[in-house]
Amino acid sequence: MKKLIINGGRRLCGEVNLQGAKNSVLPILAAAAAADGISVIHNCPHLSDVDASIKILRHIGCRVDIENETVIVDSTDASGWEIPEALMREMRSSIIFLGALLSRFGRGTVAAPGGCEIGLRPIDYHLEAFAGMGVEINENGGIIECICPKGICGRRLSLNFPSVGATENIILASIKAKGETVITNAAREPEIKDLADFLNKCGADIRGAGGSIITICGVETIHSAEHSVIPDRIIASTYMAAAACTGGKITINGAERKHLAPIIPVFEESGCSVKSDENRIEIAAPEKLRRIRYVKTMPYPGFPTDSQSLITVMASIGKGTSVISESIFENRFRFVPELIRMGANIRVENGCLAIAEGVEKLHGANVAATDLRGGTALVVAGLCAEGETRIGKISCIYRGFYDIEKYFSSLGADIRSVNG
Repeated sequence: MKKLIINGGRRLCGEVNLQGAKNSVLPILAAAAAADGISVIHNCPHLSDVDASIKILRHIGCRVDIENETVIVDSTDASGWEIPEALMREMRSSIIFLGALLSRFGRGTVAAPGGCEIGLRPIDYHLEAFAGMGVEINENGGIIECICPKGICGRRLSLNFPSVGATENIILASIKAKGETVITNAAREPEIKDLADFLNKCGADIRGAGGSIITICGVETIHSAEHSVIPDRIIASTYMAAAACTGGKITINGAERKHLAPIIPVFEESGCSVKSDENRIEIAAPEKLRRIRYVKTMPYPGFPTDSQSLITVMASIGKGTSVISESIFENRFRFVPELIRMGANIRVENGCLAIAEGVEKLHGANVAATDLRGGTALVVAGLCAEGETRIGKISCIYRGFYDIEKYFSSLGADIRSVNG
């Protein structure tokens, strides 16, 4: 089993190019199965979750070729509407394929996805929406069988919570529905708009994506298209946090400031200087980070839950007391005990509130990644810690950040992966 070994305390400087967004590429690859023909998807990062999506695409009969960071999906001969449990369990967000199967074949059979390390991801919103659109659903032994004998019918749907996955699944299921589908209280994340932009290139009629009300007018056919995935705003925040914690100065090429608007004020509050132009961001850290008085994770355009662990690391070495509130996932603070092993002074209350008293410095330790975002935060902690940090169970990190060693090494970090 691989581990990351980091010799910390090095100031990170230089330029880095931003990878494509994990949270965009996965639904877009599912959408390629709903489209008929050859879709060309650029800026696809080499993630284990992308590999899992490609396995699913091939299982249902798509031909998939990979050329550097371009994935070519030929769905012409796709004919399978069943995804086995083994493939479903490889990727947490695999349920997104159900909407694509319903759109393409009028039916789909998948295994119910489990929870994950950061908390449960219930699919009630997905299934309730499908049932309202005329889909007959049978759940038996963890297997979900869906069929729409009379076709999918558009309707008005209101989400109790702006779920990203449910919004994406409804969009995918309704692109060829009879009539008009309107989603109110839809998720507003940039990745939702990216999915809609791809589908509109494929001939769909989707309006309002990126806002809280999305309207989808069903069309008869969906063809293939060429598309470039937007940059990953969460990876951008990872580089920003690494610069902040190491006292560094980094330029991130490809970053879109508007996507990072909820994040930048928190970095500025900590004392960082953040400058940007059309598609790049420069961040310079102060001599000593300041406290972050209070930050609460919220659905977009609020502060993203996926960046919360990074801010917690910054707070652990900031001067003063910081308070971080997590309102999305109940287990987002699972990584905190590992951070405490590195010398952090953090108290977690009721599983959803962290109070960090900034320490002078962290020190290296043997720790283990608990999930993708928590594991990445431990990497950032190791980069600024004094001495050697060894991080185990790192496979979850590669779900969302490929070649993490290479990219941080290019900025001056002493980081490498080893077996054992």
